[in-house]
Amino acid sequence: MSEEKPSLITCVVQRGEADKVVDAALDAGAEGATIYFGRGRGVRERMGFLGRFVKPEKEVILIITRQDQTDAVFEAVQQTARLTEQGTGFAFLHKIDRAIGFLP
Repeated sequence: MSEEKPSLITCVVQRGEADKVVDAALDAGAEGATIYFGRGRGVRERMGFLGRFVKPEKEVILIITRQDQTDAVFEAVQQTARLTEQGTGFAFLHKIDRAIGFLP
């Protein structure tokens, strides 16, 4: 990864959803992912979403991709996590200037 700049896809989903999202990312070409647990806070926590309580427990997925993988992996994450539906989670993309410890 020294010649090309990798990307980091960060995805936050409801607890219990991360494994299927990571499976889709791997199928789309990602080489691995890191999952950890988090807890969300905000206005939706207080008022609920569409009249239902929004659980604060989340799973956070980190996926490093090569430039040629990024679009396919991001699309797979978006579709599998149903991120176009409100209240299901969100994802964002970071460009990484330098990274070490990854296979080329």
